[in-house]
Amino acid sequence: MATIIGRKLEQKELQRLYESDEAEMAVVYGRRRVGKTFLVNQMFGSDGFAFKVTGLYKSRLPKQLENFSLALQEYSGNKDLAEPKSWTEAFDQLKEYLKATKSGKKRVIFFDELPWLDTKGSSFLAAFERFWNGWANAQQDILLIVCGSATNWIINRFFKQKGGLYNRATSKIFLKPFTLNETEQYLEKQGIEWERYDIAQIYMIMGGIPYYLKQLEPNRTLSDNIDNCFFRRNGKLWDEFDNLYETIFDTSDKYLKVVEALSSKHIGLTREQLIKATQLPDNGLISKVLKDLVNCGFVRAYQYYGRKTKTQTYQLADFYTMFYFSFIKDNYAQDNHFWTHSLDTPQKKAWLGYTFEQLVKDHIEQVKRALGIGSVLTKQSSWFEQGRSTDENDDIPGAQIDLLIDRRDKTINTCETKFYSGEFVIDKDYSLKLRNKISTFKAITEPRKTLISTMITTFGIKHNKYSGAIQQEVVLDDLFSQP
Repeated sequence: MATIIGRKLEQKELQRLYESDEAEMAVVYGRRRVGKTFLVNQMFGSDGFAFKVTGLYKSRLPKQLENFSLALQEYSGNKDLAEPKSWTEAFDQLKEYLKATKSGKKRVIFFDELPWLDTKGSSFLAAFERFWNGWANAQQDILLIVCGSATNWIINRFFKQKGGLYNRATSKIFLKPFTLNETEQYLEKQGIEWERYDIAQIYMIMGGIPYYLKQLEPNRTLSDNIDNCFFRRNGKLWDEFDNLYETIFDTSDKYLKVVEALSSKHIGLTREQLIKATQLPDNGLISKVLKDLVNCGFVRAYQYYGRKTKTQTYQLADFYTMFYFSFIKDNYAQDNHFWTHSLDTPQKKAWLGYTFEQLVKDHIEQVKRALGIGSVLTKQSSWFEQGRSTDENDDIPGAQIDLLIDRRDKTINTCETKFYSGEFVIDKDYSLKLRNKISTFKAITEPRKTLISTMITTFGIKHNKYSGAIQQEVVLDDLFSQP
């Protein structure tokens, strides 16, 4: 069995279900390419599944039934098994096969890409429900695992289904991308030994997505690998963007409008601003699109600190999508060495800055541990204030704080993030900018909490007569700590 990087809690949970003396149904879901199928295959594939079938993408009912029948013929050894005419008949055949194959240990049934099996008008879910509620859940030796990249389908059609499948899953396992620590382990396993500064950059392009990371080659430099995957004609991941959204969302054009609008506004947009930017109708559709994107991990929803209204702001959170709109969309196949030729350009420097902020937000637990507040209850947010004049003609300058860690111990860490190739130097102007930012924050929000000015950088800050403005530091190595 291949070594599984990370996924310790998920492995422990699947093992618990396998050792249970009751019938269990596990739902493993998450973003496309995140490693769901690999995890299940590595956990149980070596001992052999009792039955496994994978849904076919955009295939009609007859093709899905044929695919199911071929899988059942293979596992049962019965090549004369008649092809079912409906899902009810298909599941009855599966039940009869399982009745005849008791082995004295837990039998694992694996439905991979389950959402693709649920074609329009096929009554798949009704037949699946009948199979589980009418027979399988009474069998102590059954572990049924369903898997799917269409997270919105899993949540809306499976978890929230009001019929017989409601609350039937005995375990829900949402598989997240790798952390920086796990990404480093994965790359080392691939024979790639890069310094953490480079690993952070590839993470800001690919996120912790195992399939993307697998495309990297140990004999190429970081820049050459990026060119090879994304910018060379017919590169390894040249067509990934369209496939990514089309295979997850039925009406992907609406989702693409939202993520493209968010890609142009790095601090995020409210629902109202998105309606204006996308021209989507102001109804339940855009609410559903946003909820689906958040559930799938492509978008982050948060509130600005101190806002009286509960209006949420939506921010693009998927690293690959951010990279696509920043560099790939308008540059593919124009320059085979685009990334190598883009070293130190203003566009790249700006991208590194705002993307590092997202990387930090995805590793907030590591940040808290580095600050010594790992066990303190916190709430994370951002803050932005447009410059304006008051009634007393006293101008208030505009200001923005990348990350606020609002702590239950009546303290707020006001965090600045900087991705820099060496120690970050705070000069007189930057020190004044920081102080003005904090004073504006105090004046506007009146937090009544102790503020701790915090810097999150790659290699720390260079200590000089201005660095005293920073009270706590977090460096890139801290973000690589175990989750």
